[in-house]
Amino acid sequence: MAKGQMDLTEGVIWKKLIIYALPVVLSSLLQSAYSITDLIVAGWFIGKDGISAINNAGQVMVILTQIIMGITTGGNILMGQYFGSRDHANRKETNRTLFTFAVTTGVVMTLVMILCSRPVLLALKAPALGEATEYLRLCALGLVFIFGYNALAAMLRSVGNSKQPFYCVAVTAGCNIALDILLMGVLRWGVRGAALATVFSQGASFVVCLIYVLGQRELFGLGDKGEGYLHRGKLVQMLKLGIPTAIQMTVVGLSWLAMTFLINRYGVEASAASGICAKVKDVALMFTMAIYTAATTMIAQCLGAQKYDRASKVVHIAMRISLGVAAVLIVLIEIFAPQILSVFHPDPVTMEIALKNLRIEILGQIFYASFMVYNALPLGAGHTLFALGSSLLNCIVVRVVMAVILNHTMGLVGIFWACAIAPASSVPLGYLYERTGVWRRSMVKEG
Repeated sequence: MAKGQMDLTEGVIWKKLIIYALPVVLSSLLQSAYSITDLIVAGWFIGKDGISAINNAGQVMVILTQIIMGITTGGNILMGQYFGSRDHANRKETNRTLFTFAVTTGVVMTLVMILCSRPVLLALKAPALGEATEYLRLCALGLVFIFGYNALAAMLRSVGNSKQPFYCVAVTAGCNIALDILLMGVLRWGVRGAALATVFSQGASFVVCLIYVLGQRELFGLGDKGEGYLHRGKLVQMLKLGIPTAIQMTVVGLSWLAMTFLINRYGVEASAASGICAKVKDVALMFTMAIYTAATTMIAQCLGAQKYDRASKVVHIAMRISLGVAAVLIVLIEIFAPQILSVFHPDPVTMEIALKNLRIEILGQIFYASFMVYNALPLGAGHTLFALGSSLLNCIVVRVVMAVILNHTMGLVGIFWACAIAPASSVPLGYLYERTGVWRRSMVKEG
């Protein structure tokens, strides 16, 4: 096995999951660290208007990031199955196609967002509109780096390499934290400084990852002379798998935008409190996300190698690990919520709202720990439409509808409860899918 690869079709499952997931957890922790640093520094040097602006603009950036993450998930499924079946020629063609598509799309989306930032934020009724618009327009310049990096990270994950993305994120986190302190804290550039720090850091991460992948030409095929960089057949396959996943992730993002819209109507304090709590919840969710990522890649490799029983065991073992960690984190956050929130330096009104928000919504982490691991199975099998349906159920049918209803009957607290309960609706669907065994007959076929 060459450097930078991990065959997930062999070995003790829980050990392979942990070995693969730990760098993903550390990457998520670092990403959360620099994202949280934006809000902490903004809280101390700009105030609640800065936190609200970063939160509202950040929600839009999350949706754009989720779109490319969905597409690259389609590429990751293909590449993982090709890796499991030892079809390296097709895997390299997929790598090149994914990278070319991602970078091109990133350029287009940058132009779109520079033009559309203000109308989008007006539709959200963002309280600090001027600061939010400036932040979003500047952050849009980093979209090509985000899209390109996600394509490169998908290549790495498909061959079992979760360490290199961690090193790249470490570069991003270090740069972002240092630049946040310099640009917002020392130079007092406000939200402009936060946005520029983010863009420069994303560019550094992309460059580091690209240099590594180009240095592993034999493994990834990026930079091969005389080879086409956009294979129509591979692009069609990738989009068939990736578009439903991109829609799924976009639906998730849009449902959170709907929550942001409802919460913004309660004023800048509620908007700032929601932004703070979102960062804390992201940290709590990172281990589940890491196990989900590891399980998806492992399942794709196992199905490519036709090891169906092993794929089933991956789901059950990943579920136990994810639920156990989620339960511990819920207890810890419930106990230490005031101390955790105090680092953001919120004013008393914002703190009161944030405390209610966090203690309610953190309970939903146990449902995320269940349904996300279940979703790893259809994604690894290439049944991305199933994952889309599951997300439509819990994000739109349950979360948005319930939030609108409870907002009228319980006010702001009702929105928090809707967000906590919604993911529970997808758990039975995941259980039934796993029990049917339809995924045992799944293998991506070239269109």
